[in-house]
Amino acid sequence: MAFRGWRWLLLLGRQNTLAKVWRSRRGGPSVCWQRCCHWSSGKALAPEVRAFLEENTEVTNSGHLTPEIRLRLLTPRCRFWREKPDLWPYGDPFWAIYWPGGQALSRYILDNPRVVKGRSVLDLGSGCGATAIAAVMSGASQVLANDIDPIAGMAMILNCELNHLDPFPITIKNIINSEAGNWDLIVLGDMFYDEQLADGLHHWLQKCIRIHQTEVLIGDPGRHQFLSHSIHSQLHKVIEYSLPESTRQENYGLTSSIVWSYQPSNNLDDS
Repeated sequence: MAFRGWRWLLLLGRQNTLAKVWRSRRGGPSVCWQRCCHWSSGKALAPEVRAFLEENTEVTNSGHLTPEIRLRLLTPRCRFWREKPDLWPYGDPFWAIYWPGGQALSRYILDNPRVVKGRSVLDLGSGCGATAIAAVMSGASQVLANDIDPIAGMAMILNCELNHLDPFPITIKNIINSEAGNWDLIVLGDMFYDEQLADGLHHWLQKCIRIHQTEVLIGDPGRHQFLSHSIHSQLHKVIEYSLPESTRQENYGLTSSIVWSYQPSNNLDDS
């Protein structure tokens, strides 16, 4: 089965398997900057994992919206583009795809560094870490990347190295439904692929905004699950980007990706 099969399985997984994992890993106490997992370049990254990721991904900065950022991704030149998915030894590699919502967020931050400069930023569901990297490049004072897959965290370290950055703090806890963290800005892309997960995000983001006046930016290419959710009525379109041809092909014809500002009404119940 070629990677086209991988792509199909991963897209389905965003609506099934991964969503169940997010829901099952209930957040505990609030995650603060000092308590999250800190990985240092070349140290905590297991040598065998580093070697596997370096051997089975390709370094690329083409075919997506942010050529300034180099990333390790699965491409047609990688072995596992052709191999059967069940031969991959770790959890499904959602992080190895640069999803359209994340591309739009990263492009917007790079073009508008004032959005993050001097601010604390949480990149929720960070994946390959591109949006967190864009925030660091654009002058954010603190960046925390969050993904429930520990292999994603290790891939982020490699991607920081590729872009000559010190690794930022990474947590692999599910912080959705935990106490609202005090961040200036939360960014999340391609996260609305399951109704129950979307409901949890909706309420948790409301809580962060109500308690800490957190700003929230969401990237999404217009998937049905996102457009049909009630959160969509509380979004304000910031900017829309036309997707590169290769990204369109990999995402079944989606042609653009939008950055939205989430601004819930003050009278909404966040309980």
